[in-house]
Amino acid sequence: MIQQRWSGPILSRRAALAAGAAAFLAPTFARSEEPALLISGGPIHTGAAAGMVEAAAIRGDRIVFVGALAEARQAVPGARFVDLAGAAAFPGFVDSHVHLTEVGIREMTLSLEGTASIAELQSRLGAWAKANPTGIVNGRGWIETHWPEGRFPTRDDLDAVVADRPVYLERADGHAGVVNSKALEFLGIGPSTQPPAGGEILRDTKGRPTGMFVDNAQSLLDGVIARPTVAVRREALGRADRLYASRGWAGVHFMSVEKDDLDVMRGMAGSANLGLRVDAYMDPSGAAEVLATGPSVDATGRVRLRGIKLYADGALGSRGAALLAPYSDKPDSIGLLVTPHDRMVDLMRQAMAKNAQVAVHAIGDRGNRLTLDAMAEVLGAAQTDRRWRIEHAQIISPEDLPRFAAMGVIASMQPSHAIGDLFFAPSRLGMERLRGAYAWRSLLASGAVVCAGTDAPVEKGDPLIEFYAAVYRHSLDGYAGPGWGLDETVSRAQALKMLTLAPAYAVGREADLGTLEVGKRADLTAFSKDLMTVEPADILKAKATLTITAGRVTHQV
Repeated sequence: MIQQRWSGPILSRRAALAAGAAAFLAPTFARSEEPALLISGGPIHTGAAAGMVEAAAIRGDRIVFVGALAEARQAVPGARFVDLAGAAAFPGFVDSHVHLTEVGIREMTLSLEGTASIAELQSRLGAWAKANPTGIVNGRGWIETHWPEGRFPTRDDLDAVVADRPVYLERADGHAGVVNSKALEFLGIGPSTQPPAGGEILRDTKGRPTGMFVDNAQSLLDGVIARPTVAVRREALGRADRLYASRGWAGVHFMSVEKDDLDVMRGMAGSANLGLRVDAYMDPSGAAEVLATGPSVDATGRVRLRGIKLYADGALGSRGAALLAPYSDKPDSIGLLVTPHDRMVDLMRQAMAKNAQVAVHAIGDRGNRLTLDAMAEVLGAAQTDRRWRIEHAQIISPEDLPRFAAMGVIASMQPSHAIGDLFFAPSRLGMERLRGAYAWRSLLASGAVVCAGTDAPVEKGDPLIEFYAAVYRHSLDGYAGPGWGLDETVSRAQALKMLTLAPAYAVGREADLGTLEVGKRADLTAFSKDLMTVEPADILKAKATLTITAGRVTHQV
């Protein structure tokens, strides 16, 4: 049973149930004229005091029954029966950190996900360029940390395949990218070009740009990055919505949202083109509305504007994460601070004045400390219930770890990052600093709230991988090396909570979402295997068989 205990002040259980019941008794329901759904035929994990039950019933967008099947048939006569056929059902899974438009665009452009070497990158680039013979070539998804070449790609690697038009290939994490010589020529970038603050241009021994640009230096490449049109965004969001429903996601926390994305989603809400429940955190460039008027919800209740997403530092893989001490494998670098302190504090103060949430990307131990310091400067060091968040929270100094619970700051983490990063993190950090890395169990033990997500398209965007990584902390092929911190795994009940109830808490909706209880919103996910009991390796063999958001079936097999 998932215990509903949190580090900050929340509604009591009685108040939460009362709020759910009051909402349930409201005079109108979405699609109330349709027959109720009666779901049974497999274990149903409620995530609440009821534990595992035989049946759940949905009318409109609310759960109206959980319990024994015989009683359910009496409670909802005439309901349409949905047979789980042995699959296991759970509260609707929520990705607490995703870049939804980019997930869709990944499906529409050159995807370099899973590229195993520079040679394979060149092969994929060549095939794409041949199939798309005109225009700038944009792609995303490569990560070099496993490559046999042991280095970043360069302009020369790209030139060997495509030399007659600009090429820009973004690293999977979005914090670095490589361009070919034609792109540098097109942009007028040469040996004398200097990066902006918070960015880095990598150079060879002669001072020539290698083609690799890190963090804020990528702003120099705007001329070769295809900015999506509204039509492209609409198609991308539609593709991402369908893909995510097929994987079992009922909702998402969409990070770094641009204004065009928000406008498109509001237009899609209420139609079959947007099945997901979306909580949006705006990129600073598009945050004028939320900073002026605060959080809001569209007429359908499907798209909620929550707050603003800021960046403290870069990524560990590209050595942009801000560290308290130099990188073990690059002693002349302590990473990059992407947003100046005064700018960070000013935006936080604007958000606080309008009761908007703040979510801050922080990966390195210095990035996390400075983010906590900035939050304390604005909110005070005592615990608050504003539910501000640190996204990733990957490397935390032991002395800073208790500050999350003490301040009421949510740790929004991506378990899959650990099982990918831990192949190279020991060389970046050394073994000592790994003790505070990807510290899910330690944060939970301290009383902090931890919600889980994927950071897709940095990662695949699969809830099964996130659950597996959280409870097992091995690579997808079962490997775990020295320093992988297996003592930071969490229980299956904790992992389920990280993907269901904790995301609801993170957006202030734990009384309405996150568990299967009468009166709550009807979000449900079912997988072909019971994640609570199968062997860890078998978690990855499961498939999403049913996804329901707000009472509507968005995926079923």
